[in-house]
Amino acid sequence: MEITNVSEYQEIAKQKLPKMVYDYYASGAEDQWTLHENRFAFTKILFRPRILIDVNKIDMTTTVLGFKISMPIMIAPTAMQKMAHPEGEYATARAASAAGTIMTLSSWATSSVEEVASTGPGIRFFQLYVYKDRNVVAQLVRRAERAGFKAIALTVDTPRLGRREADIKNRFTLPPFLTLKNFEGLDLGKMDKADDSGLASYVAGQIDRSLSWKDVKWLQTITKLPILVKGVLTAEDTRIAIQAGAAGIIVSNHGARQLDYVPATIMALEEVVKAAQGRVPVFLDGGVRRGTDVFKALALGASGIFIGRPVVFSLAAEGEAGVRKVLSMLREEFELTMALSGCRSLKEITRDHIMTEWDSPHPRPAPRL
Repeated sequence: MEITNVSEYQEIAKQKLPKMVYDYYASGAEDQWTLHENRFAFTKILFRPRILIDVNKIDMTTTVLGFKISMPIMIAPTAMQKMAHPEGEYATARAASAAGTIMTLSSWATSSVEEVASTGPGIRFFQLYVYKDRNVVAQLVRRAERAGFKAIALTVDTPRLGRREADIKNRFTLPPFLTLKNFEGLDLGKMDKADDSGLASYVAGQIDRSLSWKDVKWLQTITKLPILVKGVLTAEDTRIAIQAGAAGIIVSNHGARQLDYVPATIMALEEVVKAAQGRVPVFLDGGVRRGTDVFKALALGASGIFIGRPVVFSLAAEGEAGVRKVLSMLREEFELTMALSGCRSLKEITRDHIMTEWDSPHPRPAPRL
């Protein structure tokens, strides 16, 4: 069967992967309300297309932290990609590089920063979890810097792991033939079997619950790399992040895997954009499956978006070719959306190109798909 959209990869991944692995990638926290909402909220935003504009040439290029990329669609950090496919993060890195975009490598990758760097040229960011042992953190950041990574995406929404009930039921743990490669030499690369989720136990033992804004400052003393704060959902935290020296903000609810009943990221985006006041770029992570979703995020003020699950599902289905296809499908859909909306460059995408349920006094519910 020919794949014609990004979402179709999820069913293929479900058939191919062991239940424990598929559930780990697919599930959210508790009632999974936010997981559903991350997607559904996009249906509450409709287009106001402008017509009879010469859209013969469409330019999707942009710059992120000074790095030129082919489109505002980037790869979010997702953990343990070799559970999806033997080539794991190597395949994802090559696909991102071929598409001319940025890959973010997870701290909990099954390939190390050095291994991913060895796949060839490419603009790569490193997602960081802060461990209780700060020497481990400093060492890891230095390694990422040496390996040519260009920014740190600091995850700030995980002092404890969210309650992911599928992982508890499945007694989730990293398969024995894999390790968290970045921590292999530090004896922190293995995850023990536990009475609930092995990852939850690992996080409880290793990740620092005392992480605070002063640590964002500390991070700037140990690296020259720009720091993106990932996991911001409010105006208040946006202002503090900027004061603390963040180079950018990623609006994220951790793929709806942490606190359930937080808003969809597309719903939180505008509040964060308004609070940032153009001082730093704001990115959206969560729920994007269509080029129309990308356009909606940019119309609400995002400088770009990150995709997570579509990467692991397409990786499971078709390896590097699958990830390449996801990136090319999203690119083509986004280009078509721009053309049909009358926008020839990203700067022409404005708030006036969309209407939301919360704009009008008598909102019409969007049809359920």
